[in-house]
Amino acid sequence: MKLENRVAFITGGGVGIGKAISLMFAHEGAHVSLAAKSTNQMEEVAREIRAFDRKALVNTMDITSFEQVNTTVKNTIDEFGKIDILVNNSGIAGPTAPIYEVTPEQWDEVFAVNLRGAFLCCRAIVPTMIEHGYGKIVNISSTAAKKPLANRSPYPATKMGLIGLTRGLAVELGKYGITANAICPGPVSGPRIEMVCDQVASKEGVHRDVVKQRFLSQSPLNCLISADDVAKLAVFLASEDSINITGQDINVDAGALMD
Repeated sequence: MKLENRVAFITGGGVGIGKAISLMFAHEGAHVSLAAKSTNQMEEVAREIRAFDRKALVNTMDITSFEQVNTTVKNTIDEFGKIDILVNNSGIAGPTAPIYEVTPEQWDEVFAVNLRGAFLCCRAIVPTMIEHGYGKIVNISSTAAKKPLANRSPYPATKMGLIGLTRGLAVELGKYGITANAICPGPVSGPRIEMVCDQVASKEGVHRDVVKQRFLSQSPLNCLISADDVAKLAVFLASEDSINITGQDINVDAGALMD
């Protein structure tokens, strides 16, 4: 198993990409600490993790809170003795509106969850990685950082910020044996992309299927990706297979964006 007895701290691990990563990590031998604002869905994920004979810790945490992040990280280290892998996955889509209609409160909320939260987790977890001379940081960015949609300015701004954070971490932490990489998923099949299609369709006054076809047509494969596609790359970046890969932002998007 690629992650035998590693300890992973995964934010937003109860649904979507976070759930897929959590389960695939456990399948590959990792113990998992799940952290999100609501525990309902994480409890089910934790049961599935334990079915792999791996340990799972469920944490209620507001990722924008300095105190709550520090407490949750401490509880994880108390439970497992270390954290080898950090997956910054928590994120919100934010408003669908032209920039002049986005309120400062909406802008701040997207940045607080998508970017400040990743910073707080890195700040709390990096010291234990340095102590053990080992660490893998995987940030979940988005191809929307590189090819944004109209009327979605806060979201790509935060996702490009994650790429910048990833590169800064790679330069700063390499001497400690810590790597940092970002995954940039394209549209992922599931409830979130359906919600985005509905929001964009409403804003543009078109049928939602028109918007969905727009996403599909960007791919040479004419498809959306799955959460498991992202999870497989996360396993690679969290394992020894990627020991000399750091500071990279890697697209998983069925070929929609080639750069």
